[in-house]
Amino acid sequence: MKTTTSLKQAVLGVIADDFTGATDVAGMLVQAGMDTLLTIGVPEVGAALDADAVVVALKSRTVAPAEAVRDSLAALDRLRAAGCRRYYFKVCSTFDSTPRGNIGPVAQALMAALNADFAIACPAFPENGRSVYCGHLFVGDLLLSDSGMRHHPLTPMTDANLVRWLQAQTALQVGLLRQDAVAAGVDAVTSRIAALRTANVRIAIADAIDNADLRTLGAACADLPLLIAGSGLALGLPAAYVARGWMLPDAQAARLPAVGGHAAVLSGSCSTASNAQVAHWLQSGRPALPIDALQLAAGAPVAAQALAWAEARLAQGPVLVYATAGADAVKAAQQQLGVERAGALVEDCLAEIAAGLHERGVRRLVVAGGETSGAVVQALRVQRLRVGAPIDPGVPWTQAEGRPLLLALKSGNFGSIDFFAKALASVQ
Repeated sequence: MKTTTSLKQAVLGVIADDFTGATDVAGMLVQAGMDTLLTIGVPEVGAALDADAVVVALKSRTVAPAEAVRDSLAALDRLRAAGCRRYYFKVCSTFDSTPRGNIGPVAQALMAALNADFAIACPAFPENGRSVYCGHLFVGDLLLSDSGMRHHPLTPMTDANLVRWLQAQTALQVGLLRQDAVAAGVDAVTSRIAALRTANVRIAIADAIDNADLRTLGAACADLPLLIAGSGLALGLPAAYVARGWMLPDAQAARLPAVGGHAAVLSGSCSTASNAQVAHWLQSGRPALPIDALQLAAGAPVAAQALAWAEARLAQGPVLVYATAGADAVKAAQQQLGVERAGALVEDCLAEIAAGLHERGVRRLVVAGGETSGAVVQALRVQRLRVGAPIDPGVPWTQAEGRPLLLALKSGNFGSIDFFAKALASVQ
């Protein structure tokens, strides 16, 4: 672990639009030897940001566009004050947004603030089944619009054409950086970017179908002031920064301390992957307790009941508390309560449960879902995280800085079917 006697100057400043996305990109950077600090929310003025990369985790994906822009620009101000050389707007690998934002408005505002005349946007993450070809985003073998993301309760993704989807969100001209140029190598990408700039394209959706494409894009685009991407593009950046003499790889970047105490899982995500992970936990005979938004709305003491249930079982091993449900059940609750109220009730309840579990000795906690993760880290009053090695692609363990508390904040869409048990076994 790093000491405070010799402070590093950050090379890369990352603005992430949700909490699990922040840990996702941080894990990719750490894996490549980039010492990485993650802050929950905008860092305080004058705070020492002692790392090669600083990731600011916001909850800006689904708020009003003006609020997302405001928070993102505030994060940029702090990162610029820390002396970052380059900047990265981390978005979801399924490009979660609506036709009015928030990716387009935030990207446009960041480009203006940085005086950037061109940026690429690339959500591809092939290791997790996200690829971009001819400007269309695929989830596995399916177009995004045919995947489970078309049912997302907040950002239903009904169009896989990212050029068209992003163009609806910004006044800047959006174009395409095709896979044939990417496959041809760095010089071809550089040449194609020059042609796009001449054609007045300001943001180009970049095709990428494998890790070789991401490394090529990282090497070719490392000098751009701003990158707009999922976590996959981070794969190629540390090597590009080492080649430029901006940093040295740190072999200990992913090391986290061992932590004792109890362990638990909280799942608020209703994604297809999270439903499968909860089902696997249940089929394995492990203890689990469901919570229901309708019971919360009726005033039932759900959090207190869940904590009493967990307290009786924690000494025997990890427990799972979940609001994860299928699309039909989620839709039924939203129809009765409204989308925002249903989500807020569940997030607030799981956050209260997380705080109560910590009081009862839980020191290793897996959390599934971006909104849930944001609520949980705020309830636990976590301000900074040191980032460790990935458990599965896109999901690392993290440590609350200065505290014996490990958190695995998982995007709802990520992780193998046995992720919950695998994650906890890796830190026993």
